[in-house]
Amino acid sequence: MAAVWDEQNGGEGPASAAALASQILARADRDVTFVVQLLGESQDLLVRHFIVFIEVELAKRGIRYGAHPLLRPFIEAHARELSEFVLKGIGLRHRFGLQAVETMAGDPARLLRVDLWDSLQSHINDAQQHFVSGVGGLQRILSQIEADA
Repeated sequence: MAAVWDEQNGGEGPASAAALASQILARADRDVTFVVQLLGESQDLLVRHFIVFIEVELAKRGIRYGAHPLLRPFIEAHARELSEFVLKGIGLRHRFGLQAVETMAGDPARLLRVDLWDSLQSHINDAQQHFVSGVGGLQRILSQIEADA
């Protein structure tokens, strides 16, 4: 393997740090990406939103705290799971190459904000619909637990 590497470098041995940095930056337009990542209060806001959303959806179906001792951990775990779905989706949807970031100024940055808003809304709606589509399974599980008790 070392012989192959030496041949690629002209047999001179490993490239200097400066030469390697130059080689990497020469590929930056296709290999370097920046990913939008929501942090801090935004993550907390998302989790809190999904906790309330799940509580309301369960209450519509007659499931409230006290129905089962593991309901609170269930709600919190699913709220984090739904939040993670949104956060990962935003990151995958909004990947920018170095050249795009270098040219982004003024109106393109405003368009990015609008595009980000659209993506957030879409991912949040998808996460909520996913939860609602599966909530019947929880109702069946709780009914079975009550019947066995």
